[in-house]
Amino acid sequence: MRIIAGTFKGKSIPAATSQNVRPTSDRTKEAIFSYLDARYVWDGHTVLDLFAGTGNLGLEALSRGVSSVDFVEAETDVVKRLYSTCHTFGVESQVRIHNVDVATFLEQCSQAFDFILADPPYDWPLIPELPSIILDGNLLLDGGTFILEHDRRHSFDEHPRCVRSKPYGRTIVSIFEP
Repeated sequence: MRIIAGTFKGKSIPAATSQNVRPTSDRTKEAIFSYLDARYVWDGHTVLDLFAGTGNLGLEALSRGVSSVDFVEAETDVVKRLYSTCHTFGVESQVRIHNVDVATFLEQCSQAFDFILADPPYDWPLIPELPSIILDGNLLLDGGTFILEHDRRHSFDEHPRCVRSKPYGRTIVSIFEP
């Protein structure tokens, strides 16, 4: 894995040591950020990276100029690696890492974000409810975007706030706006 663009372009992100982490492929990540780049200027925005794993998506956003990223990851060993990666990138002051289950974090979160990126395990049971949890829970700022990676078992084409859903191999990227 590598950073595609921005300040850290070309810099490698260490691979995960956990079998439960499935990083976003470069092709999918490039599609996500091409969509966002065409619509937003990154400076000053905030990002919530759910199921952060290696930090691949949040670090890409930092490289492109967001002001801060909140990473949420439940696995303690993965969180330790993420802390180390953030230190290596020199972005400790721009990140908050939450070592907690995503469902618990979302229940307790009182902050809203400009962008929310979620790459859950494909068998995570709350995937069908996640767009409503995010969009109805005041977690996304006006004008913000929520991006969800999922597999073909789930379809959000009929969701009233899904503006785009496109497959990239096994992964489908669904984009929601308030």
